[in-house]
Amino acid sequence: MSILEVHNVSIRYITGDFKDIGFKDYVIRKLTHNYRVNEFWADRDISFTLDRGEMLGIIGSNGAGKSTLLKAVAGIMEPTEGWVTRRGNVAALLELASGFDGELTVRENAYLRGAMLGYTRKFMDETYDSIIEFAELKDFQNRPFKQLSSGMKSRLAFSIASMVQPDILILDEVLSVGDGAFKAKSEAKMKEIISGEAATILVSHALDQIRSLCTKVLWLEKGRQIACGETEMLCDLYEGYLDKRLELEQVKQELGYEL
Repeated sequence: MSILEVHNVSIRYITGDFKDIGFKDYVIRKLTHNYRVNEFWADRDISFTLDRGEMLGIIGSNGAGKSTLLKAVAGIMEPTEGWVTRRGNVAALLELASGFDGELTVRENAYLRGAMLGYTRKFMDETYDSIIEFAELKDFQNRPFKQLSSGMKSRLAFSIASMVQPDILILDEVLSVGDGAFKAKSEAKMKEIISGEAATILVSHALDQIRSLCTKVLWLEKGRQIACGETEMLCDLYEGYLDKRLELEQVKQELGYEL
């Protein structure tokens, strides 16, 4: 049985006059049919499954619906249509630099972020030195967090989050933080987590990371699922699409779509 099942998930955003008017005006406009509503489907009919030890790479252009889909998978938002079944605990690294207090020290922020992720004080006491060492911030522990560079902040967030052993791990562009050496270290950490039988989802614009880490790939385009399947084949087709060697219709033909 799969640890994660995503079945025909669609996510709709609604915008319109209600953002700028009060309840009384809203009722009047509804009664007089003078009310404007716009619907935008960020994702439409997305389906895939994930087993323990698998890593799914999600690829697609900006605005393809990748981050919105991750929020539904993580349970941060409910799908408008379809359903998500999770069997196990979920850890999501979606916005690495959020949730910190710039006035607190690096040490204090490490404990604060750990508490936000549900870690106990005992767990943080036991892992704090490892977190700081992994983030390469040993000489910055007592500095105000606001003095850190954006790369340092992201390294700390990644280090804290990667200490947990989740059943389902969700990563949104987090392996691009830091320099080349830290990227290699973070990739090695992800492989360690995967080998511990976690099911992992990685969103990345770096196709080399997708190729080296992922066991299968989901390709989204403008909220629609182009394909979900073998990593090398889909990465090759996606590269061809990005390089404009292939049109989307040609990609679909290669994938055996009935056009």
